[in-house]
Amino acid sequence: MPSTSPVSTPAPAQTAAPQVKALGVVAMAVTVVLWASAFVGIRAIGPHFSPGSLTLGRLVIAAVVLSLLVLPQLLKSRLLPKGREWWPILAYGVMWFGGYNVALNAAEHVLDAGTSALLINVNPILVAIMAGLFLKEGFPRWLIIGSLVAFAGVALIAFGSSQASTQGEGTTADVAGVLLCLLAAVLAAVSVIIQKPVLRKFPAAQATWFGILVGALCCLPFTGQLIGEVQAAPLQATWGLVYLGIFPTAIAFTTWAYALSLVDAGKLAATTYLVPGTTILISWLLLGEVPAVLGLVGGLVCLVGVGLTRRRSRNAGRARDAGSR
Repeated sequence: MPSTSPVSTPAPAQTAAPQVKALGVVAMAVTVVLWASAFVGIRAIGPHFSPGSLTLGRLVIAAVVLSLLVLPQLLKSRLLPKGREWWPILAYGVMWFGGYNVALNAAEHVLDAGTSALLINVNPILVAIMAGLFLKEGFPRWLIIGSLVAFAGVALIAFGSSQASTQGEGTTADVAGVLLCLLAAVLAAVSVIIQKPVLRKFPAAQATWFGILVGALCCLPFTGQLIGEVQAAPLQATWGLVYLGIFPTAIAFTTWAYALSLVDAGKLAATTYLVPGTTILISWLLLGEVPAVLGLVGGLVCLVGVGLTRRRSRNAGRARDAGSR
């Protein structure tokens, strides 16, 4: 009889953990699909909006949408950043929501959506390296090997892009697009590392909303340009801008932040390697765009590199499991 009472008490906690993990998986799946669609959406409406105005439009729409969710929470909790707590928010707001989006939008003026997605997705390797260094998530040799392989894939993508451009507008524009994508990848990777500690104190939607507001403030100089381009753009392009603001920005960045609050940054970032394949599929279906052959090969090499880093993660997980038995 005495042995029966302690057994029933831990049940709620044990059932809660799988539910939380399932929500994290769903959140990441939503993020992957919506971020993949963003590459195609940017490419589609790019002719009607300059990089800065497109970024400002997305952020303003996202800020308004998220305000409906965040402001009621803030009125109840009154949980606002204080003092130095603003510094990381300002940093990822400027770099990710501002700089990353402007650089990506500019890159997609000269690169197709699939190639842009492949180049941006050097970001998971950068996140894994920095997470090992600064977040103490581990820095084993397989991560180094996988990183070298992935960067070799990026080199193939860049080479294939510059070769294809010799038949079009010239190599300068495409090389500039590759460099802009790599800049965007670096800005995003640094921002993920900075955002991770913020999510320990602030909810995902709130942390995202703060960053979006900061990014929008940085892009205010593009206000006049945005107004003029909205007036000149066809209605379909304007609706495309609204889509980008609501789904890949307000929703996807929030679901990303929620998943990041549950999972190590390096492990979570590796799942975004699903984005390029999804982007290429959507781009092929909607825009008729397919990256150069070397670009596709480079993307596969990048995936091999990530596979090597995840092999390390799985082995480490097995070792921990064995030690706990």
